[in-house]
Amino acid sequence: MEFKVDSTQGYTPKIGHLISMMNYARYTTLQAVKGLSTKELDFLPSEDGNSIGALLLHIAAVEVGFQIEIFENRRPNEEEAAEWGAAYELGEQGRQEIKGNSLEFYIQKLDEVRNRTLEEFQKRDDEWLYEERLWDNHNSNHYFIWFHVFEDEINHRGQMRIIRKML
Repeated sequence: MEFKVDSTQGYTPKIGHLISMMNYARYTTLQAVKGLSTKELDFLPSEDGNSIGALLLHIAAVEVGFQIEIFENRRPNEEEAAEWGAAYELGEQGRQEIKGNSLEFYIQKLDEVRNRTLEEFQKRDDEWLYEERLWDNHNSNHYFIWFHVFEDEINHRGQMRIIRKML
């Protein structure tokens, strides 16, 4: 793996740059959880905290939410909310529902979700990145919104590193 922001084959230049940043964030997330057992992934640092497993699934759920909102211009339907709601919201529901899974399970979910994002990015160009839209009641553009996806991942990766030290 190269550690640089550069073009990515099959994508327009700036989308390629975005993907290279997303790939690096994912690489460091996976390094932070490498080798963890199911018991370690389920460890709760406090009674109202989140496990590493829940945070991993949350990263996938956030990306799914943005796929639906940005690529499909809609809100999640009932089926999607049922599948991803606990991971998206975390909290008590997440503590109850997200446990007992292997690291491979979480990596598979992350990969499935990311593959869809990459497929969608192939359909778009650099101009699309700069298209403006209202997001969370703020003027924004697609570039910032997808930056936020991996910025959120980086934030949770930091939490995972702290939790791992507590094990």
